[in-house]
Amino acid sequence: MRFDANGLEILGREECLALMGSVPVGRVVFTDRALPAIQPVDFLLVDDDVIIATAPGSKLAVATRGAIVAFEADAFDTGDKAGWSVTIIGEARAVRDSREIDGLSRLPLRLWSPGRHDHFIRIRSDVVSGRRIHPTMLEARA
Repeated sequence: MRFDANGLEILGREECLALMGSVPVGRVVFTDRALPAIQPVDFLLVDDDVIIATAPGSKLAVATRGAIVAFEADAFDTGDKAGWSVTIIGEARAVRDSREIDGLSRLPLRLWSPGRHDHFIRIRSDVVSGRRIHPTMLEARA
């Protein structure tokens, strides 16, 4: 195991992607009117890329067109003081190919928010990083 300066376990790319794929909701970090914005979204991983469904004219759809964005997912157990966080950084693009749209439309993407969600955004996983904390790490510092 490798650890960062704060004593958190540094996760490898494959473990990061496996953990990220285990949760249904993440957060997209993008720019909205020259300011940082974060939006929670339902997502799936497809070929190591994040797939999001949204409305065609939504703020998220417009703001992420060809932009470099961050995407974060995590899971924490505050009782056990354990958890992980994974971040992907990459280009977000609107999916325009009809065959790709057809394939993505058949995915089991569970949408929690109401409204239209027939516009797909694909975020490439160019940079993947993650950290994990275990209760034993906290005991070792005490």
